[in-house]
Amino acid sequence: MLHPDPELRQIRWGVAGPGRAAARFAQGLQAVPAASLSAVWGRTAERAHAYAQRFSVPQVCDSLSQLVAADVDAIYVATHPDTHAEICLQALAAGKHVMCEKPSALNEQQLRRILEAAHRHGRLFMEAMKPPFFPLYRKLREYLQADPIGPVGFVRAGHCDSTLAPDYPLHFAELGGGGVMGIGPYEAFLALDWLGPLRRVQTMGRLSPAGVDAFALFQTEHERGMAQLHTGLDLLSRGDALLCAPRGYVTIHENWWNPVRATVRYIDGRTVELHEPFVAGGFNYETDHFCQLIRGGQLESPEITHALSLGMARLLEAARTALGVRFPGEDT
Repeated sequence: MLHPDPELRQIRWGVAGPGRAAARFAQGLQAVPAASLSAVWGRTAERAHAYAQRFSVPQVCDSLSQLVAADVDAIYVATHPDTHAEICLQALAAGKHVMCEKPSALNEQQLRRILEAAHRHGRLFMEAMKPPFFPLYRKLREYLQADPIGPVGFVRAGHCDSTLAPDYPLHFAELGGGGVMGIGPYEAFLALDWLGPLRRVQTMGRLSPAGVDAFALFQTEHERGMAQLHTGLDLLSRGDALLCAPRGYVTIHENWWNPVRATVRYIDGRTVELHEPFVAGGFNYETDHFCQLIRGGQLESPEITHALSLGMARLLEAARTALGVRFPGEDT
């Protein structure tokens, strides 16, 4: 059982979109000190009521307007990407802090509007990108500082999942679907985090009959190196990642975005195994970080910066549009 510091300010949350991600968010929130789930809204009332009953949420809102007007400090946006911009803008205008699931918008233009609104209203906005907050990822960074392999110059990462049901949201263009948008944000983050800002993208792939990318291979050049990334909905691949440097390389074992284990291999033949399990489903780490930022009066995360989110949006947009994937209403 949690024993929160009585000096900590309680952060009250509202949830937009009571789906899979929101369920994991609620699970993780139980492990976050001085944080509570106060309200929920969904496009389907039945799902919102079921979510409220499952996670003991006191208020079920009938509309988005009611949610952003509720007595909460922050909104967690967990709808499909097609509505992220609309919900973020309404929440920020209502004076709420916003943590939005990745990808935080359909494209760079929409994200810039969100960031401008956050700045105008003086509210914290952060894209929900969980890997850098996991114990393993933090331990890996610390370890490589103490026993370096040199600057990382190549990143390889990817994941394909052919087990997704035909009605899974990633199969639908009108929801902002496709492998690039659904799986690619993790790969984009990893490349940008280790290699720096994007310079260019090269993409190959194929589309599904619904007009979203069924498989995409995108190679990226950055200020400090290059990456080879892939996503897919009709193939199956394991989700590990590789970081290469002059004096060694790192394998972050699958699934690398929920990292538990990494292997560091050095040019001198040494091998080091790192193992750091996570608790409460993993969403708790980024949520706790966000709550601490609110208490500190900060308007931008030093881990998931606005510049990093813009870089991810730019990379994903370049990768999918090169294949001809565009979404209804994404230019609005």
